[in-house]
Amino acid sequence: MANSRLEKIGTIYTRAAGLIKSGAKRWEDRPLWFDVYEAFPPKEEPKYDRPSPNLKLQQIFYDEDKIRAMFHKANKNIGSIDLFKSQSSTLTQRFIECYRKIDEKYEGKEDAQKVYDEALQLLKLEKDSKEMESINTTIDSETKKIKKI
Repeated sequence: MANSRLEKIGTIYTRAAGLIKSGAKRWEDRPLWFDVYEAFPPKEEPKYDRPSPNLKLQQIFYDEDKIRAMFHKANKNIGSIDLFKSQSSTLTQRFIECYRKIDEKYEGKEDAQKVYDEALQLLKLEKDSKEMESINTTIDSETKKIKKI
């Protein structure tokens, strides 16, 4: 069994144990999980032919997920994000915050599409104001350089 590569024959544990028992693998080179598996074996051995449990899976959706889905459905190319810059929030996070503020303003009584449109407009205004702020900062720094000359 240790030399079989079919996943249908045996488990990964039985194959690893067979390799150790036959001497093809030294005891010191056993996988990290081997001792844990021996100490806490599963109740039912995980074999290929074992029938899958018939469990009803619960769908988990948050309100935020629905908002995010609406945003990404209409805006496919929102650009990439830098995961190393955790201080700044992503465009999607900023949109969700805008959406929630507007929804609170209407106390949840307004149509979702109208709230979505207003949140999108607010996000665009925020973006434009940041661009203007960066332009003003650039102009100020250039003006200071000119004054030094």
